[in-house]
Amino acid sequence: MTPVNETLASYSELFMLIASFIYLAAFLLFSWDMATASRSIRKLEAQLHTQQTRQLIGAGGPAVDAAAASTTSRQLVSDDMEYTDGVKRPAANIAVAIMAIATLAHAFAVVARAVAASRAPWGNLYEFMTSGALVISVVYLVFLLRKDLRFVGTFVSGVVLLMMMAATIGFPTPVGNVQPALQSWWLISHVSVAIIATGLFSLTFAMSVLQLFKQRAEKNDNVTGFLRLVPSSLALENWSYRLNAIGFVLWTFTLIAGSIWGEQAWGRYWNWDAKEVWTFIIWVIYAGYLHARATRGWTGTRSAWLNIIGFFALVFNYTIVNLYFPSLHSYAGL
Repeated sequence: MTPVNETLASYSELFMLIASFIYLAAFLLFSWDMATASRSIRKLEAQLHTQQTRQLIGAGGPAVDAAAASTTSRQLVSDDMEYTDGVKRPAANIAVAIMAIATLAHAFAVVARAVAASRAPWGNLYEFMTSGALVISVVYLVFLLRKDLRFVGTFVSGVVLLMMMAATIGFPTPVGNVQPALQSWWLISHVSVAIIATGLFSLTFAMSVLQLFKQRAEKNDNVTGFLRLVPSSLALENWSYRLNAIGFVLWTFTLIAGSIWGEQAWGRYWNWDAKEVWTFIIWVIYAGYLHARATRGWTGTRSAWLNIIGFFALVFNYTIVNLYFPSLHSYAGL
C-alpha cells in the first residue's frame, strides 16, 4: 500500500473549498449578467434607433421605428456564436475571469489529491464528481476562446457548483488507496474518457435547456431580455448535436473499455451489473438521439428533450445507481 501524503491531502481539501467559493462568485456574476441584460439591450436599441433614424433622415428617407431597431437587436449573437460587439457585459466578463481563477484552484486541488494518493484522482464518487466538475469548467473555458458561450455561463457554473457541493457534502472521502480491482491502468483511460464525455454532455444539456426557452420565445415572436444574447434555437440544437456526437464516441469507448476491464477484474466481459446496464442505457439514449436527428428528422423540441433525458440518465447513473443499487462497482461510491 502506498503511503498517503497527508500534507498534500489537506491542501487538496482546502483548495477544493476555495474553488467552490470562487465558483459561487462566478455563478452570482453570471446570474447578475442575465438579470441586467434587458437594460443593456434597451440602451443599445435606443442607440440603434437614433443612429438609423439620423442616417435615413439625412438621406431623405423615413425615420426608423422602434420595432425595426428591436429586430436588429435580435442578431446580437450570431448563429456561429462568434464574439459580437454592441452590448457591454462587464459582469459576464468578470465572471469568466473569476471562473478561470476557480478552475486553476480546482485543478491544483485535483492534482494535489492525485499526488497525495499516488494514483489517478477518480477512484471513488467524490473524486469522480470533483474531477468531472473540473472537466466541465475546462471544456467551457476552452470553447470560450473561439465561441461566445457566455450565455450558458450561469448554467455551467451552476452545474459545476452543484457537483462540488454534492461531492463535498454528500460524498466526502478521505484520500486513500483503492481496492485491488481499481489498481489498473484502465482506471486512467476508462474513467478519464468517461469524465470528458460527461463534461460534453453537461454542456449540451445547458444548451438544450436554453434551446427550449429560445424556441418558445421565437414561436411567440417574443424574444426579449437575456434571450436576445442567445443564438437561435436552431444554432443551439446544431451545436448540441455536434458536441454530443463527440461525447457519444467517447462514451462508446467508455463502454467497451469497461467491458475489457471487467473481464480482467471479474473474468467476464459483461456481468449484467447495474452500473454496466445503466452505462449501456445511456449509450442507447444518445445513440437514439443522434440517429433520430440525423435520419428521422427529430429536430426542435423532441431533440432537446431527448438530450435532456440522456443527461438525467447520466446523473442517475452516477448518484442513485452508485448508492442504492447492488453492484460490483459499489466501491465507486462512499
